[in-house]
Amino acid sequence: MKLTIIGYWGGYPKQNEASSGYLLEHDGFQLLIDCGSGVLSKLQNVTKPEELDAVILSHYHPDHIADIGVLQHARLIQGFLGKKTRTLPLYSHDLDQYEFSKLTYKDITKGVAYNPSEVLTIGPFHVSFLRTDHPAPCYAMRIEAAGKAIVYTGDSSYKEEFIEFSRNADLLLCECNFYGHQNGKSAGHMNSIDAGRFAHKAKVKQLILTHLPHYGSLPQLITEASSEFTGIIRLAKEFQSISI
Repeated sequence: MKLTIIGYWGGYPKQNEASSGYLLEHDGFQLLIDCGSGVLSKLQNVTKPEELDAVILSHYHPDHIADIGVLQHARLIQGFLGKKTRTLPLYSHDLDQYEFSKLTYKDITKGVAYNPSEVLTIGPFHVSFLRTDHPAPCYAMRIEAAGKAIVYTGDSSYKEEFIEFSRNADLLLCECNFYGHQNGKSAGHMNSIDAGRFAHKAKVKQLILTHLPHYGSLPQLITEASSEFTGIIRLAKEFQSISI
């Protein structure tokens, strides 16, 4: 599997960058995980919107779904220009029926509700879900293919259930919206110490910190997380690519 970071900011994108969006590829299949503000513009440096095979969403906060509408229009316009593509499946939970209904647009995209209690197969990927602790219904994902596993937390405060869910993952893509001295629990987010403790307990092979804060010195997050986890820790960066 190959993961490419498209956007990684929490809340809103920094100037000329993007909030949450991650492209996962395997065997020629392209799965976009979340589609936040600025993602469509940045994505086009890596692939074309009409070449995506599927999209999966963790939840409906704007920094994770803001560019769904423009993705729909990009594929619509490319169709007018002669690049006919099949209907793009947009996988998400249906606990918010209003937001879920917007995922279906003409014959361009189709909202597909995943059942969090079941493993979902999307192309070569097998996806398991865990409900997170966040103000809006949100699901973490464990995505497996070819004997490898990536865990994406979506948005959440720390919870012990993450540990078994993420056990021995090859890559943990973990939200880290707060510094170690801050308590993000009431906001439904983790801090750097939480992320490091999570990675250590789950015995993951490497940790990528994402959904980053807009203030402070970001390398400090690595220093703080490393007090709990002695493995590989990186900050998410635009167009960073990790193969496992």
